[in-house]
Amino acid sequence: MPTQNIGSLDLSPKAKKAAEELLKKFPDIQFTSGRRGLKDQARAMSQNVVKNRKWIEQTYTKSKASQACQKWVDDHPEATKAGDIEAGLSKTLKDLGPAAGQISKHLTGDAFDVQPVSKNAKEIKDYIRKLPGVGKFLEKEGGLVRWHVQF
Repeated sequence: MPTQNIGSLDLSPKAKKAAEELLKKFPDIQFTSGRRGLKDQARAMSQNVVKNRKWIEQTYTKSKASQACQKWVDDHPEATKAGDIEAGLSKTLKDLGPAAGQISKHLTGDAFDVQPVSKNAKEIKDYIRKLPGVGKFLEKEGGLVRWHVQF
């Protein structure tokens, strides 16, 4: 659920400071995600995998975690509902132990997502790219429109 309450995102200090700067400059910005646990990460991924079965490999940097999650999806073509995919990805991530942390900066609070907008979009995206410490800004993930900012 979109929010303007940055405290509820549980971000790392660097990401929190950037989110505050962004909200100060663009007070109508809505954040859709911050820090996630493994189950929440699996849920977020599952919602995208339902729309695009190759979303994981098209979105995440190649790692043990991303490859294991994509393999689970490939090995389970019968899993077409988000809940079933979430359960499989959640177990896969849990079984990876510490390597699961490779999948996303959301797990450490070093990433947040912003609700894409059309009004002032270019100005907002340009500002995001210049926030202190930004390591990556994605406007699309696996072909889906998502504004993802990571540090």
